[in-house]
Amino acid sequence: MVALGYLVLLLLVPIGVILWRTFERGFVSFFEAISTPAAISALNLSLLIVAIVVPINVIFGVVTALALVRGRFPGRGFVQAVVDLPFAVSPVVVGVSLILLWGVNGWFGGLDSMGFKVIFGLPGMVLATIFVTLPFVVREVEPVLHEIGDEQEQAAATLGASKWQTFWRITLPAIRWGLTYGIVLTVARSLGEFGAVIMVSSGFPGVSQTLTLLVHSRYIDDHNTYGAYCAATLLMGIALVTLLLMTLLDRKRSNA
Repeated sequence: MVALGYLVLLLLVPIGVILWRTFERGFVSFFEAISTPAAISALNLSLLIVAIVVPINVIFGVVTALALVRGRFPGRGFVQAVVDLPFAVSPVVVGVSLILLWGVNGWFGGLDSMGFKVIFGLPGMVLATIFVTLPFVVREVEPVLHEIGDEQEQAAATLGASKWQTFWRITLPAIRWGLTYGIVLTVARSLGEFGAVIMVSSGFPGVSQTLTLLVHSRYIDDHNTYGAYCAATLLMGIALVTLLLMTLLDRKRSNA
């Protein structure tokens, strides 16, 4: 009972206040607030970042998980620690590190003078999001690989199957639920990232402003609290759909 009351006070009450503030003027006003050019641009940019980050993290995550589970190499413990680093490092620190590396006066600042803008542009935002979402696919696929073992893969190899055929026909179907679960978590984290992205974004509407930055800009800079509530509700709705999808996948994985 205490735990239920704690959850209600911590989660349901703030969410209820946001929803009440959002829809107190009606659905039409809400739709107008989330259909402005700035809001549409922020949504498109958020989805674009997700579309770039997820495939990269899927490839990296699966390869890294296979290396950690199936491989034996020097520095394996170091790789394990690097994978978990985003859980320990503040996203703001990640943003500052990217500025030191890719900024005008950074190690790779020469790229900026050549016309390739990383910081305060889409590339920097993608790099920041990749870093903070790095562990999810790895940590979801890794225990599945431990569970299924490598007997079927070895049997396929003895029958003459190539490594790619073994992966595509045996390994990938076996890890599909863990991989899908990791993808859902990556999507949710990418959509909600704020700390690292705000450090490497110019925050200009229509240029490098994601949904989370739109909420911050409307509330802090424009003093448009209603618009901020509407943008937050839109973001919350997308997160809710992602959460429901994650729950359904978890049930299917349990019944598989």
